[in-house]
Amino acid sequence: MTFDRSIKIAPSILAADFANFGAECAAIEGQGADWVHVDVMDGHFVPNISFGAATCAAIRPHIRGVMDVHLMISPVDAYLEGFVEAGADVLTAHLEAGPHVHRTLQAIRGAGVRAGLALNPGTPAEAVEMLLDEVDLICVMTVNPGFGGQKFIRSQIAKVRRLREMIGDRPIHIEIDGGVDPVTAPLVTEAGADVLVAGSAVFKHGTVDNPEGYGRAIREIRSAAEAARRD
Repeated sequence: MTFDRSIKIAPSILAADFANFGAECAAIEGQGADWVHVDVMDGHFVPNISFGAATCAAIRPHIRGVMDVHLMISPVDAYLEGFVEAGADVLTAHLEAGPHVHRTLQAIRGAGVRAGLALNPGTPAEAVEMLLDEVDLICVMTVNPGFGGQKFIRSQIAKVRRLREMIGDRPIHIEIDGGVDPVTAPLVTEAGADVLVAGSAVFKHGTVDNPEGYGRAIREIRSAAEAARRD
């Protein structure tokens, strides 16, 4: 997994058909998805329950590229090993999930996995200033975590812009999670984001048996994002 700032579309399987996860992962990759985003929710840190490491391990053989695992759980450290063993390529924990996030990031990197750090909408960009040399990805939540299909929070665009300034030439991705579609994608890529998580904006347009709609949605988001890109 090499670093570059090209636009990457990472459909979230939280919006997929839960009975066909393997086929859904293969379908979105076949239709142009760059990464597969896996939202893990515990019903404690966020008000919803999704799935855990066993599901990640089950879908891993169906994913050819990057499995991007977003842990919306607290506590987090005790569960890292399970998701590493399940095959995560990127493992993202929330800054707000515990008091020792520096140690969490070290543990992820120490296991040979790319370390991500997620920020809730109410958490300022400056909260990561002392952690920039410990992360490979910063995930900006542009909705409140816990459910798909929410409305994009526009105040987060300024946070993305500030993070991009803080990152400088460090090899750190800025990921956007929440409310991404062809309208909002250019707003965040112009500000400096390069990884776009899209759930319902992709999966509502197709099915496993008719995945062409996934491809159209992915292409529309990518085209809109790239048109607004600043380098």
